[in-house]
Amino acid sequence: MRILFVCVGNTCRSQMAEALARHLGHDPSSAGTHPGNEIAKNAVSVVEELGIEMKDQFPKSIDSIDTSNFDKIVSMGCGVECPNLPIDEDWGLGDPFGESIESYRETRDSIRRMLSNLPN
Repeated sequence: MRILFVCVGNTCRSQMAEALARHLGHDPSSAGTHPGNEIAKNAVSVVEELGIEMKDQFPKSIDSIDTSNFDKIVSMGCGVECPNLPIDEDWGLGDPFGESIESYRETRDSIRRMLSNLPN
């Protein structure tokens, strides 16, 4: 399944979702409405705890993505509103940015649960 994960900064939740979805065999991408400069170190750390690398990932703007080629577009739960972006689901996840490593782990585990509900 081709999935696009969207949030504001594209530095935490959507990046973790992209890596985890790829590991499960999906064809994912991620983007942000106002992307940051780099992926949060704690996001990389908690995904690497599962043996999954994020080395080729980087924050991207939703404006640089052709959204017409995705089977599903998922908002991570940050109130993303783009008039030309047909969001299929909002996962309602809080942003762990600036929080403890445990907050990142909780977000990672929530993403894993939600991904397990998607068809392959």
